[in-house]
Amino acid sequence: MFGDLTIQVDETTSPEGPIVLAWVGKSQDRQPGKALDPFFAAVVQKAEEAGRALEMRFERLSYFNSSTLTAIIGLVQLTRRRSVRLGIVFDRKLKWQKLSFDAIRVLGKGDGLLEIHGA
Repeated sequence: MFGDLTIQVDETTSPEGPIVLAWVGKSQDRQPGKALDPFFAAVVQKAEEAGRALEMRFERLSYFNSSTLTAIIGLVQLTRRRSVRLGIVFDRKLKWQKLSFDAIRVLGKGDGLLEIHGA
């Protein structure tokens, strides 16, 4: 738990399936990277060692600030450096989520490591 934000980790999919990180609540900390960066590093390492992808789900997130967006961009860059596939699922009905994740979409390089889509 990170203030008003909870990230629920679900590793119960098949051993080949992704590790799912479901974001719930709000992320409004001014420096979320202090808590999120070490968390992300540990999850990416676990996914890399297990040969699994990560999937971040934002449908139950009611808000995140620009500082959180910066932390998410850092995660995208980390997964790319470690060759860990990352899927991002957002609520396409929420304009702020659509705009945020459309901006992150530019980080995709056509190599299949980043997939972003609305639910």
